[in-house]
Amino acid sequence: MKIGLVLSGGGARGIAHIGVAKALMEKNIEPEIISATSSGAFVGAMLAYGYAPDEIIGRIIETRFYPYLRLGFGATGLLQMQRMETVLCKYIPENTFESLKIPLVVTATDIIAGTEVLFRKGELALPILASSCIPGLFSPIRIEGRDLVDGGVLNNLPVEAIRSEASYIIGSHCNPFGLDKPLKRTTEIVYRSLILAMHAKTKERFSKCDLLIEPPALSRFSIFDFRKARELFETGYWFTKDLLEKSTSFPLVKK
Repeated sequence: MKIGLVLSGGGARGIAHIGVAKALMEKNIEPEIISATSSGAFVGAMLAYGYAPDEIIGRIIETRFYPYLRLGFGATGLLQMQRMETVLCKYIPENTFESLKIPLVVTATDIIAGTEVLFRKGELALPILASSCIPGLFSPIRIEGRDLVDGGVLNNLPVEAIRSEASYIIGSHCNPFGLDKPLKRTTEIVYRSLILAMHAKTKERFSKCDLLIEPPALSRFSIFDFRKARELFETGYWFTKDLLEKSTSFPLVKK
């Protein structure tokens, strides 16, 4: 049985995917192909390169990301993300899909053509950055003449990218549609609107997963709660651990 892991976007909430991966691996459930978008693409790349979940969360906690984000007033977004390439290349110095131990597919959105764009070979860092560009907040990333933004705009749970290549799909979705905290920033309202606009299409993709993991407690967190990385990690881990203990839907789970 070939296991595929699909990771959604969700800003800081994407850190929960790392906890999800740890709980899966403790049950000897190892992905053999990964499809991911936005913050899920960053986590997916780290997992695909061979970092253990505890290593990934450790590196995220020790890294201050904000100095790498440059204000971009007058451009097509409030922030420029290109300098984040330095961080990604520090973690994965070869900077190629071919250097990954597990095949990875990264989804972005061509904001001009209105189409999904899939990356699975060649340069790694720029496609991940493009996949994470929330429209209006971050300026698009230009790759091969295309202006690319967050893959979640058209597909925030990119199951289709690997459905034909995996016999069992595990979807990790970190954007519960309920919300347990007020929206305090304009950027949070923009992202929340984007999530609601994608609601129906994302729910359709839930049924394409053989196992769906969506911790309800993530609704307490903002997409900017990077300082709560450890708590986000634990939320994903403990929910998945409990789910697997109770699940009868996954044939390889060892009780």
